[in-house]
Amino acid sequence: MIGLPEKFIGRMKNQLPEEEWGAFFGVYGKAPYKGIRVNPLKISAADFAKISPFALRRVPWEENGFYTEAEKPGGHPYHFAGLYYSQEPSAMCAAPLLGAAPGERVLDLCAAPGGKGTQLAAAMGGEGILVLNEPVFARAQILSQNVERLGVKNAAVLNESPARLAAFFGEYFDKILVDAPCSGEGMFRKNAEEALGEWSEENVAKCAARQKEILDEAAKMLRPGGRLVYSTCTFSEEEDEEQAADFLRAHSDFRLSGQKKLYPHKAEGEGHFAAVFERLPAADCAAGTVRELKPRISRSGETLYRAFEKEFLNVSLTRLHEAGGMLYALPEGMFDWKDLHVLRAGIRLGELKNGRFEPSHSLAMCLKKEEFASAADFAPDDGRTEKFLHGETVEADGKESGWCGVCVGGFPVGWGKAVGGIVKNHIPKGLRKF
Repeated sequence: MIGLPEKFIGRMKNQLPEEEWGAFFGVYGKAPYKGIRVNPLKISAADFAKISPFALRRVPWEENGFYTEAEKPGGHPYHFAGLYYSQEPSAMCAAPLLGAAPGERVLDLCAAPGGKGTQLAAAMGGEGILVLNEPVFARAQILSQNVERLGVKNAAVLNESPARLAAFFGEYFDKILVDAPCSGEGMFRKNAEEALGEWSEENVAKCAARQKEILDEAAKMLRPGGRLVYSTCTFSEEEDEEQAADFLRAHSDFRLSGQKKLYPHKAEGEGHFAAVFERLPAADCAAGTVRELKPRISRSGETLYRAFEKEFLNVSLTRLHEAGGMLYALPEGMFDWKDLHVLRAGIRLGELKNGRFEPSHSLAMCLKKEEFASAADFAPDDGRTEKFLHGETVEADGKESGWCGVCVGGFPVGWGKAVGGIVKNHIPKGLRKF
Protein backbone atom coordinates (compact mmCIF):
# COMPACT_ATOMS: atom_id res chain seq x y z
CA MET A 1 0.00 0.00 0.00
CA ILE A 2 1.33 3.42 -1.00
CA GLY A 3 1.64 5.90 1.86
CA LEU A 4 -0.54 8.84 0.80
CA PRO A 5 -0.15 12.37 2.25
CA GLU A 6 -2.65 13.02 5.04
CA LYS A 7 -3.75 16.29 3.46
CA PHE A 8 -4.42 14.50 0.16
CA ILE A 9 -6.51 11.91 1.99
CA GLY A 10 -8.52 14.65 3.65
CA ARG A 11 -9.07 16.49 0.39
CA MET A 12 -10.28 13.37 -1.39
CA LYS A 13 -12.66 12.52 1.47
CA ASN A 14 -14.16 15.98 1.06
CA GLN A 15 -14.37 15.49 -2.70
CA LEU A 16 -15.81 11.97 -2.92
CA PRO A 17 -18.98 10.47 -1.39
CA GLU A 18 -18.19 8.48 1.76
CA GLU A 19 -19.38 5.25 0.14
CA GLU A 20 -16.56 5.58 -2.43
CA TRP A 21 -13.69 6.11 0.01
CA GLY A 22 -12.89 2.43 0.41
CA ALA A 23 -12.80 1.76 -3.32
CA PHE A 24 -10.76 4.88 -4.10
CA PHE A 25 -8.08 4.45 -1.44
CA GLY A 26 -8.05 0.70 -2.04
CA VAL A 27 -6.58 1.15 -5.53
CA TYR A 28 -3.31 2.33 -3.96
CA GLY A 29 -2.67 -1.21 -2.81
CA LYS A 30 -2.87 -2.50 -6.39
CA ALA A 31 -0.56 -2.32 -9.39
CA PRO A 32 -1.05 0.56 -11.85
CA TYR A 33 -2.59 0.00 -15.25
CA LYS A 34 -0.28 -0.07 -18.26
CA GLY A 35 -1.19 0.54 -21.87
CA ILE A 36 0.03 0.97 -25.41
CA ARG A 37 -1.49 2.92 -28.28
CA VAL A 38 -1.04 1.49 -31.75
CA ASN A 39 0.26 3.99 -34.31
CA PRO A 40 -2.04 3.89 -37.39
CA LEU A 41 0.51 5.91 -39.35
CA LYS A 42 2.43 2.62 -39.46
CA ILE A 43 -0.10 -0.17 -38.89
CA SER A 44 -3.81 -0.60 -38.11
CA ALA A 45 -4.88 -1.77 -34.67
CA ALA A 46 -6.41 -4.89 -36.23
CA ASP A 47 -3.19 -5.79 -38.04
CA PHE A 48 -1.06 -5.09 -34.98
CA ALA A 49 -3.24 -7.42 -32.91
CA LYS A 50 -2.22 -10.23 -35.28
CA ILE A 51 1.50 -9.72 -34.65
CA SER A 52 1.50 -8.31 -31.12
CA PRO A 53 4.23 -9.87 -28.95
CA PHE A 54 2.00 -9.59 -25.87
CA ALA A 55 -1.66 -10.01 -24.92
CA LEU A 56 -3.92 -7.00 -25.51
CA ARG A 57 -7.25 -5.78 -24.17
CA ARG A 58 -8.98 -2.71 -25.62
CA VAL A 59 -9.12 0.68 -23.91
CA PRO A 60 -12.75 1.85 -24.28
CA TRP A 61 -12.10 5.54 -24.96
CA GLU A 62 -9.35 5.20 -27.61
CA GLU A 63 -9.85 3.03 -30.70
CA ASN A 64 -6.12 2.32 -30.99
CA GLY A 65 -5.50 1.89 -27.26
CA PHE A 66 -4.89 -1.38 -25.43
CA TYR A 67 -4.17 -2.53 -21.90
CA THR A 68 -1.14 -4.76 -21.55
CA GLU A 69 0.47 -6.72 -18.74
CA ALA A 70 3.85 -6.72 -20.49
CA GLU A 71 6.65 -5.83 -18.09
CA LYS A 72 8.55 -3.63 -20.55
CA PRO A 73 6.54 -3.01 -23.74
CA GLY A 74 9.04 -0.35 -24.77
CA GLY A 75 11.80 -2.95 -25.07
CA HIS A 76 10.44 -4.74 -28.16
CA PRO A 77 11.76 -3.98 -31.68
CA TYR A 78 8.23 -3.06 -32.79
CA HIS A 79 8.36 -0.18 -30.31
CA PHE A 80 11.63 1.00 -31.84
CA ALA A 81 9.95 0.79 -35.27
CA GLY A 82 7.21 3.14 -34.06
CA LEU A 83 4.33 0.68 -34.26
CA TYR A 84 3.08 1.77 -30.86
CA TYR A 85 3.53 4.27 -28.05
CA SER A 86 3.56 3.28 -24.38
CA GLN A 87 0.86 5.41 -22.74
CA GLU A 88 -1.07 5.31 -19.48
CA PRO A 89 -4.62 4.25 -20.45
CA SER A 90 -6.61 7.11 -18.91
CA ALA A 91 -4.24 9.65 -20.52
CA MET A 92 -5.61 8.47 -23.87
CA CYS A 93 -9.03 10.01 -23.15
CA ALA A 94 -8.29 13.69 -23.83
CA ALA A 95 -6.98 13.82 -27.42
CA PRO A 96 -10.05 12.16 -29.03
CA LEU A 97 -12.25 14.85 -27.45
CA LEU A 98 -10.47 17.47 -29.58
CA GLY A 99 -11.72 15.85 -32.79
CA ALA A 100 -8.60 16.74 -34.79
CA ALA A 101 -9.12 16.03 -38.50
CA PRO A 102 -7.01 15.92 -41.68
CA GLY A 103 -6.27 19.36 -43.13
CA GLU A 104 -6.72 21.33 -39.90
CA ARG A 105 -4.30 23.53 -37.98
CA VAL A 106 -3.82 21.88 -34.59
CA LEU A 107 -1.72 22.87 -31.57
CA ASP A 108 -0.62 20.77 -28.60
CA LEU A 109 0.70 23.52 -26.34
CA CYS A 110 2.40 21.40 -23.64
CA ALA A 111 3.21 18.36 -25.73
CA ALA A 112 6.14 16.46 -24.16
CA PRO A 113 6.76 13.59 -24.09
CA GLY A 114 4.39 13.18 -27.04
CA GLY A 115 1.60 10.76 -26.15
CA LYS A 116 -1.31 13.07 -26.86
CA GLY A 117 0.46 14.90 -29.70
CA THR A 118 1.09 11.68 -31.60
CA GLN A 119 -2.56 10.74 -30.99
CA LEU A 120 -3.48 13.97 -32.76
CA ALA A 121 -1.04 13.14 -35.56
CA ALA A 122 -2.76 9.79 -36.05
CA ALA A 123 -6.16 11.49 -36.29
CA MET A 124 -4.83 13.94 -38.88
CA GLY A 125 -3.34 11.21 -41.07
CA GLY A 126 -0.42 13.33 -42.26
CA GLU A 127 -2.61 16.17 -43.60
CA GLY A 128 -2.73 19.68 -42.15
CA ILE A 129 -0.35 21.47 -39.79
CA LEU A 130 0.33 20.01 -36.35
CA VAL A 131 2.32 22.20 -33.95
CA LEU A 132 3.74 20.35 -30.94
CA ASN A 133 5.22 22.74 -28.40
CA GLU A 134 7.19 22.09 -25.22
CA PRO A 135 8.63 25.01 -23.19
CA VAL A 136 11.34 22.91 -21.46
CA PHE A 137 14.17 22.20 -23.92
CA ALA A 138 15.22 18.79 -22.56
CA ARG A 139 11.61 17.61 -22.74
CA ALA A 140 11.22 19.11 -26.22
CA GLN A 141 14.11 16.92 -27.38
CA ILE A 142 12.33 13.80 -26.09
CA LEU A 143 9.16 14.96 -27.83
CA SER A 144 11.07 15.38 -31.08
CA GLN A 145 12.49 11.86 -30.83
CA ASN A 146 9.03 10.37 -30.33
CA VAL A 147 7.62 12.31 -33.28
CA GLU A 148 10.48 10.92 -35.37
CA ARG A 149 10.03 7.33 -34.15
CA LEU A 150 6.32 7.34 -34.98
CA GLY A 151 6.92 8.67 -38.50
CA VAL A 152 4.89 11.89 -38.20
CA LYS A 153 5.26 13.90 -41.43
CA ASN A 154 3.19 17.04 -40.87
CA ALA A 155 4.40 18.30 -37.48
CA ALA A 156 6.59 21.13 -36.28
CA VAL A 157 8.19 20.60 -32.85
CA LEU A 158 8.73 23.91 -31.06
CA ASN A 159 10.49 24.95 -27.85
CA GLU A 160 8.71 28.17 -26.91
CA SER A 161 6.72 29.76 -24.09
CA PRO A 162 2.94 29.92 -24.52
CA ALA A 163 3.09 33.73 -24.44
CA ARG A 164 5.60 33.87 -27.28
CA LEU A 165 3.54 31.49 -29.38
CA ALA A 166 0.39 33.55 -28.79
CA ALA A 167 2.19 36.69 -29.95
CA PHE A 168 3.40 34.88 -33.08
CA PHE A 169 0.31 32.96 -34.19
CA GLY A 170 -2.72 34.99 -33.17
CA GLU A 171 -6.04 33.27 -33.99
CA TYR A 172 -4.36 30.67 -36.20
CA PHE A 173 -5.51 27.27 -34.93
CA ASP A 174 -8.70 25.28 -35.50
CA LYS A 175 -8.06 23.01 -32.50
CA ILE A 176 -5.87 23.39 -29.41
CA LEU A 177 -4.99 20.86 -26.72
CA VAL A 178 -3.67 22.11 -23.37
CA ASP A 179 -2.44 19.13 -21.35
CA ALA A 180 -1.26 21.37 -18.56
CA PRO A 181 1.49 20.78 -15.99
CA CYS A 182 -0.33 19.72 -12.82
CA SER A 183 0.09 18.35 -9.30
CA GLY A 184 0.08 14.81 -10.71
CA GLU A 185 -2.26 13.08 -8.29
CA GLY A 186 -3.04 10.57 -11.03
CA MET A 187 0.62 9.54 -11.03
CA PHE A 188 0.77 8.35 -7.41
CA ARG A 189 0.72 4.66 -8.41
CA LYS A 190 2.64 4.87 -11.68
CA ASN A 191 5.46 7.12 -10.45
CA ALA A 192 5.03 7.09 -6.69
CA GLU A 193 8.38 8.41 -5.47
CA GLU A 194 8.50 11.48 -7.71
CA ALA A 195 4.78 12.31 -7.70
CA LEU A 196 4.37 11.93 -3.93
CA GLY A 197 7.61 13.77 -3.27
CA GLU A 198 6.44 16.81 -5.22
CA TRP A 199 2.85 16.91 -3.93
CA SER A 200 1.70 19.57 -1.48
CA GLU A 201 -1.28 21.87 -1.17
CA GLU A 202 1.05 24.74 -2.00
CA ASN A 203 2.06 23.02 -5.22
CA VAL A 204 -1.60 22.47 -6.11
CA ALA A 205 -2.19 26.22 -5.80
CA LYS A 206 0.97 26.99 -7.76
CA CYS A 207 -0.07 24.62 -10.56
CA ALA A 208 -3.55 26.14 -10.72
CA ALA A 209 -2.08 29.63 -11.15
CA ARG A 210 0.25 28.44 -13.91
CA GLN A 211 -2.56 26.59 -15.68
CA LYS A 212 -4.64 29.77 -15.77
CA GLU A 213 -1.77 31.63 -17.46
CA ILE A 214 -1.36 28.87 -20.05
CA LEU A 215 -5.08 28.72 -20.81
CA ASP A 216 -5.26 32.49 -21.24
CA GLU A 217 -2.49 32.33 -23.86
CA ALA A 218 -4.10 29.33 -25.57
CA ALA A 219 -7.39 31.22 -25.91
CA LYS A 220 -5.62 33.91 -27.95
CA MET A 221 -4.52 31.34 -30.55
CA LEU A 222 -7.88 29.71 -31.26
CA ARG A 223 -9.97 30.92 -34.17
CA PRO A 224 -13.64 31.79 -33.60
CA GLY A 225 -15.62 28.57 -33.93
CA GLY A 226 -12.61 26.48 -32.87
CA ARG A 227 -12.27 23.93 -30.08
CA LEU A 228 -9.97 23.81 -27.05
CA VAL A 229 -9.48 20.80 -24.78
CA TYR A 230 -7.92 21.31 -21.35
CA SER A 231 -6.65 18.24 -19.49
CA THR A 232 -4.71 17.22 -16.39
CA CYS A 233 -3.64 14.00 -14.70
CA THR A 234 -4.82 15.15 -11.29
CA PHE A 235 -7.99 15.03 -9.16
CA SER A 236 -7.70 18.47 -7.55
CA GLU A 237 -10.85 20.49 -8.19
CA GLU A 238 -8.80 23.72 -8.15
CA GLU A 239 -6.95 22.41 -11.19
CA ASP A 240 -9.92 20.70 -12.85
CA GLU A 241 -13.55 21.79 -12.50
CA GLU A 242 -12.77 25.11 -10.82
CA GLN A 243 -10.13 25.91 -13.43
CA ALA A 244 -12.67 25.28 -16.18
CA ALA A 245 -15.24 27.50 -14.46
CA ASP A 246 -12.68 30.29 -13.97
CA PHE A 247 -11.75 30.11 -17.65
CA LEU A 248 -15.37 30.55 -18.70
CA ARG A 249 -15.81 33.53 -16.39
CA ALA A 250 -12.74 35.18 -17.92
CA HIS A 251 -13.61 34.33 -21.54
CA SER A 252 -17.21 35.12 -22.42
CA ASP A 253 -16.64 34.06 -26.04
CA PHE A 254 -16.18 30.42 -24.97
CA ARG A 255 -18.69 27.83 -23.81
CA LEU A 256 -18.20 24.47 -22.11
CA SER A 257 -19.41 21.60 -24.28
CA GLY A 258 -18.37 18.71 -22.05
CA GLN A 259 -16.23 17.41 -19.17
CA LYS A 260 -14.79 13.99 -18.39
CA LYS A 261 -13.18 12.86 -15.15
CA LEU A 262 -11.74 9.38 -14.78
CA TYR A 263 -11.08 8.13 -11.24
CA PRO A 264 -8.98 4.97 -10.74
CA HIS A 265 -11.73 3.26 -8.71
CA LYS A 266 -14.30 3.82 -11.48
CA ALA A 267 -12.25 3.42 -14.66
CA GLU A 268 -9.31 1.21 -15.55
CA GLY A 269 -6.64 3.89 -15.50
CA GLU A 270 -4.66 6.09 -13.14
CA GLY A 271 -6.98 9.09 -13.46
CA HIS A 272 -7.49 12.02 -15.81
CA PHE A 273 -9.61 15.14 -16.32
CA ALA A 274 -10.62 16.85 -19.56
CA ALA A 275 -12.82 19.84 -20.33
CA VAL A 276 -13.96 20.70 -23.86
CA PHE A 277 -14.46 24.37 -24.77
CA GLU A 278 -15.88 25.79 -27.98
CA ARG A 279 -15.09 29.34 -29.01
CA LEU A 280 -18.21 31.04 -30.27
CA PRO A 281 -18.24 31.91 -33.99
CA ALA A 282 -17.75 35.57 -34.90
CA ALA A 283 -19.14 37.57 -37.81
CA ASP A 284 -15.71 37.37 -39.42
CA CYS A 285 -14.63 33.89 -38.42
CA ALA A 286 -11.72 33.23 -40.78
CA ALA A 287 -8.67 31.79 -39.04
CA GLY A 288 -5.78 34.12 -38.37
CA THR A 289 -2.89 34.01 -40.77
CA VAL A 290 0.86 33.89 -40.40
CA ARG A 291 3.37 34.06 -43.17
CA GLU A 292 3.56 30.80 -45.10
CA LEU A 293 6.98 29.38 -45.82
CA LYS A 294 7.70 28.98 -49.50
CA PRO A 295 10.01 25.97 -49.87
CA ARG A 296 13.38 26.91 -51.32
CA ILE A 297 16.23 24.66 -52.37
CA SER A 298 19.45 25.31 -54.24
CA ARG A 299 19.91 23.74 -57.65
CA SER A 300 22.87 21.73 -56.37
CA GLY A 301 20.92 20.57 -53.32
CA GLU A 302 18.01 19.35 -55.39
CA THR A 303 20.35 17.64 -57.85
CA LEU A 304 22.09 15.74 -55.05
CA TYR A 305 18.84 14.72 -53.38
CA ARG A 306 17.10 13.65 -56.59
CA ALA A 307 20.11 11.53 -57.52
CA PHE A 308 19.91 9.81 -54.13
CA GLU A 309 16.15 9.40 -54.48
CA LYS A 310 16.46 7.87 -57.95
CA GLU A 311 19.01 5.31 -56.80
CA PHE A 312 17.79 4.39 -53.34
CA LEU A 313 14.06 5.18 -53.07
CA ASN A 314 10.85 4.13 -54.79
CA VAL A 315 9.03 7.33 -53.84
CA SER A 316 9.42 10.95 -54.92
CA LEU A 317 8.96 13.59 -52.24
CA THR A 318 7.82 17.16 -52.89
CA ARG A 319 7.97 20.61 -51.29
CA LEU A 320 11.71 20.32 -50.67
CA HIS A 321 13.24 23.00 -48.47
CA GLU A 322 16.90 23.66 -47.69
CA ALA A 323 18.01 25.39 -44.49
CA GLY A 324 21.39 25.33 -42.77
CA GLY A 325 22.69 22.46 -44.87
CA MET A 326 19.65 20.32 -44.07
CA LEU A 327 16.88 19.26 -46.45
CA TYR A 328 13.23 18.98 -45.44
CA ALA A 329 9.98 17.89 -47.08
CA LEU A 330 7.35 20.29 -45.75
CA PRO A 331 3.60 19.80 -45.48
CA GLU A 332 1.32 22.07 -47.46
CA GLY A 333 0.75 25.37 -45.65
CA MET A 334 3.76 25.20 -43.29
CA PHE A 335 4.33 28.54 -41.58
CA ASP A 336 7.60 30.49 -41.77
CA TRP A 337 9.35 29.54 -38.53
CA LYS A 338 12.42 31.80 -38.71
CA ASP A 339 11.44 33.74 -35.55
CA LEU A 340 10.75 30.58 -33.52
CA HIS A 341 12.89 27.89 -31.90
CA VAL A 342 11.98 24.88 -34.03
CA LEU A 343 13.50 21.46 -33.36
CA ARG A 344 11.88 19.73 -36.32
CA ALA A 345 9.50 20.55 -39.17
CA GLY A 346 7.93 18.17 -41.67
CA ILE A 347 10.28 15.35 -42.68
CA ARG A 348 13.96 15.96 -42.04
CA LEU A 349 15.31 14.30 -45.18
CA GLY A 350 19.00 14.55 -44.49
CA GLU A 351 22.14 16.61 -44.78
CA LEU A 352 24.09 18.08 -47.68
CA LYS A 353 27.80 17.78 -46.98
CA ASN A 354 30.97 17.47 -49.00
CA GLY A 355 29.10 17.28 -52.30
CA ARG A 356 26.78 14.45 -51.31
CA PHE A 357 23.41 13.87 -49.68
CA GLU A 358 23.31 11.77 -46.50
CA PRO A 359 19.82 10.60 -45.44
CA SER A 360 18.51 11.14 -41.92
CA HIS A 361 17.01 8.65 -39.51
CA SER A 362 13.77 10.69 -39.75
CA LEU A 363 13.43 9.88 -43.43
CA ALA A 364 13.80 6.15 -42.80
CA MET A 365 11.17 6.24 -40.07
CA CYS A 366 8.66 7.98 -42.37
CA LEU A 367 8.96 5.40 -45.14
CA LYS A 368 7.39 2.01 -45.76
CA LYS A 369 9.50 -1.02 -46.62
CA GLU A 370 8.39 -0.93 -50.26
CA GLU A 371 9.46 2.71 -50.59
CA PHE A 372 13.12 1.71 -50.24
CA ALA A 373 14.76 0.54 -53.46
CA SER A 374 16.58 -2.01 -51.31
CA ALA A 375 15.75 -3.25 -47.81
CA ALA A 376 17.19 -5.78 -45.38
CA ASP A 377 14.36 -7.30 -43.36
CA PHE A 378 14.90 -9.33 -40.19
CA ALA A 379 12.41 -11.12 -37.96
CA PRO A 380 11.99 -9.65 -34.45
CA ASP A 381 13.66 -12.72 -32.92
CA ASP A 382 16.52 -12.83 -35.46
CA GLY A 383 19.79 -12.27 -33.60
CA ARG A 384 20.74 -9.63 -36.16
CA THR A 385 17.79 -7.50 -35.08
CA GLU A 386 19.14 -7.02 -31.57
CA LYS A 387 22.65 -6.46 -32.91
CA PHE A 388 21.50 -3.82 -35.37
CA LEU A 389 19.42 -1.97 -32.77
CA HIS A 390 22.50 -1.97 -30.55
CA GLY A 391 24.44 -0.22 -33.29
CA GLU A 392 26.39 -3.18 -34.66
CA THR A 393 27.15 -4.18 -38.25
CA VAL A 394 25.18 -7.22 -39.44
CA GLU A 395 25.28 -9.68 -42.31
CA ALA A 396 22.86 -9.13 -45.19
CA ASP A 397 20.60 -11.81 -46.67
CA GLY A 398 20.23 -10.51 -50.19
CA LYS A 399 21.95 -8.37 -52.78
CA GLU A 400 21.63 -5.05 -50.96
CA SER A 401 24.15 -2.46 -52.09
CA GLY A 402 24.65 1.09 -50.90
CA TRP A 403 22.00 2.81 -48.80
CA CYS A 404 19.23 0.42 -47.78
CA GLY A 405 16.37 0.43 -45.34
CA VAL A 406 16.72 -1.95 -42.42
CA CYS A 407 13.39 -3.39 -41.30
CA VAL A 408 12.10 -5.63 -38.53
CA GLY A 409 9.10 -7.71 -39.53
CA GLY A 410 8.62 -5.43 -42.53
CA PHE A 411 8.81 -2.15 -40.59
CA PRO A 412 11.75 0.27 -40.94
CA VAL A 413 14.04 0.87 -37.97
CA GLY A 414 16.73 2.90 -39.74
CA TRP A 415 19.28 3.14 -42.50
CA GLY A 416 22.07 0.75 -43.27
CA LYS A 417 24.80 0.85 -45.88
CA ALA A 418 25.39 -2.49 -47.57
CA VAL A 419 28.92 -3.30 -48.68
CA GLY A 420 30.25 -6.75 -49.56
CA GLY A 421 27.48 -8.75 -47.88
CA ILE A 422 27.32 -6.75 -44.65
CA VAL A 423 25.11 -3.86 -43.56
CA LYS A 424 26.87 -1.03 -41.76
CA ASN A 425 24.81 0.64 -39.07
CA HIS A 426 23.52 4.20 -39.47
CA ILE A 427 21.14 4.43 -36.51
CA PRO A 428 22.12 7.64 -34.64
CA LYS A 429 24.28 6.77 -31.63
CA GLY A 430 21.90 8.41 -29.18
CA LEU A 431 19.04 6.13 -30.28
CA ARG A 432 20.84 2.80 -30.17
CA LYS A 433 19.54 0.30 -27.61
CA PHE A 434 22.18 -0.73 -25.10
